[in-house]
Amino acid sequence: MAGTKAATQDFVSVRDIKGNVVIQKDGQMLMILLASSINFALKSVEEQQAVLAQFQSFLNTLDFSLQIYVQSRRLDIEPYLQVLSGLDTKQDNELMRVQLREYIEFIRTFTKNIDVMNKNFFVVVPYSPSKLNVAKGITNLFSPSSRSASLPSDMKFEESRIQLEQRVGVVSEGLARVGVRTIALDKDDLVELFYHIYNPGDHTGSAPMVESV
Repeated sequence: MAGTKAATQDFVSVRDIKGNVVIQKDGQMLMILLASSINFALKSVEEQQAVLAQFQSFLNTLDFSLQIYVQSRRLDIEPYLQVLSGLDTKQDNELMRVQLREYIEFIRTFTKNIDVMNKNFFVVVPYSPSKLNVAKGITNLFSPSSRSASLPSDMKFEESRIQLEQRVGVVSEGLARVGVRTIALDKDDLVELFYHIYNPGDHTGSAPMVESV
């Protein structure tokens, strides 16, 4: 039992979460941004080329690594159906009630046969206090380091947090120019995200799928 517990702890790379900053076992600090999406396929060819050129320019300005995650989960449609059912009793028009009931049944049948997925896009911005010059590349959020660094002091943490927030500002501004809005996850959101990552089967509905891009 003890061996299994130790193996599970070794798999988790997160050591602590302070505010909106994740501290990994190797001392690296992370902030995770939730990013919006854009309707790229609906844009004209010229607009698509402009978006790609702007995104390429953004990537070329970075002197640190980034990680992008796409998390897909089956959408729980029941709350929406409950809202629709509540509207049924408020309808005075019999034809509207019939159409609403048919719509509810259509949605229930459709989602039973086809998985409706909800996608969330995350951008992971790292900062390593012990390494001021971080080589470009793709970091791996899920691979724990074999090294274990001590937690930084409050003063050292604050200094590093400022550096990390500056990087986040660069990323947020760069993505905004592409048309992508971002917001930093707070502690509660981070705990929920990592819980779902390390407990993929503990959900209502099917387990989420996490893709590294």
